[in-house]
Order: sequence, then C-alpha cells, then structure tokens
Amino acid sequence: MNTQQLLAFLDESPVNYLAISAMERRLKEHGYKCLDARERFLQAEPGDKFYVTKNGSALFAFHIGRQRIDDGGFHLICAHSDSPTFRIKPDAEIIGGHGMVRLNVELYGGAIMSTWFDRPLSLAGRVVLRSEDPMHPEVRLLHIKRPLLTIPNLAIHFNRQVNDGVKLSKQKDMLPVLGLVTKELEWNGMLLNVIADELGADFTDILDFDLYLYDTTPACRVGVHNEFISAGRLDDLSMVHAGLTALLNTSQDIPQTTSVLAIFDNEETGSQTKQGAGSPFLASLIERLVIVQGGVPNDFFRAVENAFMISADNAHAWHPNYSEKYDPVLHPMLGGGPVVKYNASQKYASDAESAAVFMQLCQQVGVPCQRFVNHSDVAGGSTLGNILAGSLPLRGVDMGNPILGMHSIRELGAAFDHEAVIKVFEQFYRVR
Repeated sequence: MNTQQLLAFLDESPVNYLAISAMERRLKEHGYKCLDARERFLQAEPGDKFYVTKNGSALFAFHIGRQRIDDGGFHLICAHSDSPTFRIKPDAEIIGGHGMVRLNVELYGGAIMSTWFDRPLSLAGRVVLRSEDPMHPEVRLLHIKRPLLTIPNLAIHFNRQVNDGVKLSKQKDMLPVLGLVTKELEWNGMLLNVIADELGADFTDILDFDLYLYDTTPACRVGVHNEFISAGRLDDLSMVHAGLTALLNTSQDIPQTTSVLAIFDNEETGSQTKQGAGSPFLASLIERLVIVQGGVPNDFFRAVENAFMISADNAHAWHPNYSEKYDPVLHPMLGGGPVVKYNASQKYASDAESAAVFMQLCQQVGVPCQRFVNHSDVAGGSTLGNILAGSLPLRGVDMGNPILGMHSIRELGAAFDHEAVIKVFEQFYRVR
C-alpha cells in the first residue's frame, strides 16, 4: 500500500515545488495547520500540529510532544525535495534552420545526461505573474502533464563511436526540441504561449519562471515479482514520502518527544541557499519554539543537545555488473533494508553511537539494517547531515534506502525497502 502511494506521490511531484504542494495537501488532511514564518508563534502546546514553508520548495512540519522541547529535545527526520534535472533559461526559445524550435537549458545538479535522450519530456515548476503589488507578484504552480519536448540522440551513422563513450556538451547536446515553426504556425513566443494557455493567463503578464524538464513516463513496479520500483526522483523523494508517511501515521497520538520533519531544497547543488540545509532557517524555528514554550534563548542549545536527527538520503545499492566499484565487504543490496552510511572524512554524520541508535530502531520493528562505506579508491558524495550540523550541532545518523542508477532520469529501488524504512521512521517518532 505504501509503495503504491509512493508511485502516486512521485507522479504528482515532478519538481520540488510540486512535491511541497503535494505534502501540504496531505498534511492539511491530517489536521496540520500552515503557519507563516513572518508571524509570531503564539503557542506550541502538546499535540499541536503545524508546518512552515520556505520559498515554496522547502517544508518544516512539527508535532509538539508532551515534553517541553528544551527538556526533551526533538526527533528530526530530514530529506530533500530536489533532484538533478535541466532548468529552462530566460528567453529560452532558439529557432534553428527549417523552423526547429529548441529551448535553452542549463544543468541542475549532477544528472547522468545521456539518460535524458529520446524521452517524452515536459515542463513543471512555478511561474511568476504581474500583480498590483510589485513586492508580492503572483506565483502559480505549473505542471504540464502532456509530453511536450524531447532531446533527440544523434544517429549512430553520424557518430560511430557513440557506444565507446561520448563526451556530452551541456550547451550543445542537451537542448530539447519544443516544436516547429511553419507558415501555418508562425512563431510569436511559443513557450510563453504554452505557459499562458496552461495557466489560463495572458502571456504579457508572465514576468519570470522557475521551470524544469521532467520525464512524463509514470513511476511503476518492475521485476518478475514486482519487487522493484522504477521511477525518476527516487533520490530523494522516496525518503520525503517515507518521512511524511511516518509523521502522518503517528500523528493520532501526542508523542512524548516533539516530532519534526524537515524537507530542504537545493541539496543537489550544495545546500547553501535560504531554503537549503546550510541555512539557519530550521534553527530559527526551533529557537522560536523554545521561547514560545517559556524557555530562554540559552535553552535552545539544551533542545539541540537533547535532540536526534535522521538524515535520510538514498544510498548506493550493489550493482551486479560493476562489483569492482564497491567496498569488498560493505555493499548494500536492493531489498536488504535501509542503509547506514559512513565516511572517515566526515561527509556523513554517522558515528558508532548514532548508527547504533538507528540499528536498534530497526531491530525493534524487525527490519534488517545494512551499512555502506565507499570503496577506498572511489570518492563519495555528501548529504544533509554534516551540512545541517553547521547551524544545528545535532547527534545524528546519515542513512537511506539502496537504489541503482542514482541521478539517472529513472532510478531503481526495492518495494520492500520502502515499506521497511517507514516502519523504522514510525518507531523513531514514537520512542522517547
């Protein structure tokens, strides 16, 4: 059941803004109230449920526990809403010979670019429209669900070395085709007209946009027993969905310790934005909660010392065709359960103590736990945990579910792992 809900969540969340919008709908259905970060927090009583958004692409949800946050700390699960893709540049239409219209794009994050060729693509994101108040323009979400663009490969007849490995240019090779300008269809701002028609707006009111490409092929189950999940954006929307599901499934009862779900943006580009894990925004929210519950500013540090963080970002599963890329012992398997991630250079927050906490949570709900360490000759990436520690020096663990094809346009996970990690997250929110 949770896996089918994940597939639906992925399909309605082609970009970060729509993922946050989908989360908001689910939170409101379970009694969570949206608070404006510009307003004073008037109370934080046991059982209160609310959330705050930032930039429309990050979200922070709270279920206030019976213990004051400075005395009991908080249980935090964090993940990120963004995934590698291509961003549409301003004034994007490029008209080539014979009326072929392409869009000018730039790479967002570390995508495997070759996987984007010959796919039915479309556009999603947000559009900013003119309003009567220039300081507060109107913002509308856009999700064009029909296939609209494609990035055609160069035929092998013109590129005989294509199967030997080809260096791709982000500027030359990755421009998607939007349409044809003919005598019957004269060009007059093709992209803006498409956007305006979709929104029911006048294209002259469109001031700017944050729009991205996405693959229109739906998420699905694959494998002889339907044991796998094939979808775009498993990294990291599968962890977003797992954290949200766990929060909502445990929201009927008042927790002893305050439950927090933090979904940041821009992890794929370093997290150093106002809505990223490098921002002090979450720390400021926690400090405001401490004060509204009667604490003094110094009690903020007590709340942090009493807290625990699960930084949830997917891990690398063992690939049967490339076993030499993995550590000879620690290489997690699809379907083997959630993975604790370690790194001697401190790119992950995990240490022996925090890993033990997570492993015991897994044991309590009967879920297997795996471990991942990079092959010592292969450099690894970082994620939210160590970046967030710059503003919140939390005790915590970096973990994720194992997937294959990370940063491909479609990634591969296991249905068992998604069901399993939700059980662990629920237990985390329930324990003291």
